[in-house]
Amino acid sequence: MNTELFISRKTLSKDSFNYSRPIIRIAILSIVLGISVMIISVAIVTGFQQEIRDKVVGFGSHLQISRFESNQSYQRDPVSTQQDFYPDVNIGNIRRIQIFAMKAGIIKTKNQIQGVALKGAGRDYDWSFFEDKIKQGDIPQFPENEASNEVLISKTLSKKLKLDVGEELRMYFIIGKHQRGRKFTISGIYETGLVDFDKKFVIGDIRHIQKLNGWEENEVGGFEVLVNDFDKLNETGRKLYKEIPYDLNIQSIKSLHPEIFDWLELQDMNVVIILIIMILVASITMISTLLILILERTNMIGILKALGMKNKSIRKVFLYNATFIVIRGLIIGNIAALLLAFVQDYFGLITLPQESYFVSVVPINLQIMDLLWINAGTLAVSYLMMIVPSMIISGISPVKAIRFE
Repeated sequence: MNTELFISRKTLSKDSFNYSRPIIRIAILSIVLGISVMIISVAIVTGFQQEIRDKVVGFGSHLQISRFESNQSYQRDPVSTQQDFYPDVNIGNIRRIQIFAMKAGIIKTKNQIQGVALKGAGRDYDWSFFEDKIKQGDIPQFPENEASNEVLISKTLSKKLKLDVGEELRMYFIIGKHQRGRKFTISGIYETGLVDFDKKFVIGDIRHIQKLNGWEENEVGGFEVLVNDFDKLNETGRKLYKEIPYDLNIQSIKSLHPEIFDWLELQDMNVVIILIIMILVASITMISTLLILILERTNMIGILKALGMKNKSIRKVFLYNATFIVIRGLIIGNIAALLLAFVQDYFGLITLPQESYFVSVVPINLQIMDLLWINAGTLAVSYLMMIVPSMIISGISPVKAIRFE
């Protein structure tokens, strides 16, 4: 029988009268609030990072394969589609490889002129990113035998240029010293919330860019590579680099848009600060609670010492008490945090101005490992912080403790 555990349960029993019960409730409440804030904070920040990351990847994929060039413009030398790695390569984590090309152009209407980039997509293009971003119309359809005139534009461009689904859109391109125009039909209007991207990209058939550039049917601007696990992006890029010819290069989405991903990584600092503050608050509360418990049970400590119980065993009694309080707070806090996260994720009650935060509602991303680490870390730190105040039990005299009132 575990004597220390038995005594601990009796001292915390509802049937036992003690003056520290309100203090215990306050301690449980502080842990509930602390663990809830930590879980919600991590869920919101990781959800925000994932949401923005997925949007950027939706415009440019995880990895891009193109020719080695110092030129950072949209006009690049063509790459042949007759490659050993296309359309399939025997490397894990790669979900899809698709062709693409870019061409800078100008949209001109009666009253507006807007510089944009026409992104040419092939019939193998993955439209899953844009499917749930469509606000009006449909995804462009690319027939097999001829270039499609259907294009996808953003809601930002639609409002600025006063264009709607089904209307004609004229784009002009500079080819050498000459100007060439193309007439397209708007098949759909999308909105991602990334204004800098929305006002820039028009998605259309890659065969138009091939004709404008004078390329062959098997020549494209490059290849976009989509992966399954973003955390293994660098590893996948290194493996794929060994499979491509010497005159081709691989760039990850992180290197193509470092300013966005560096900014997203800075959000981790906010989470770290919140975690440290909440854990410190919970630990200090538990130290105070433990000292109060020891003070209230000084008479009991004297009796236990007089009966021959060692200091180590008596310390265990109070550490068990404190651990029960922490665990109770963790359980209630987790339930509260999960309930709030579920409500926000399902109903989207808390909204945000999309033009400032790039998302219209507060995003939630809860991972099992995050929950486990937060709970385990809080329990471990709280337990370690309680060892020191429990050491004062060693200095309590049995005679004085029995007389203590």
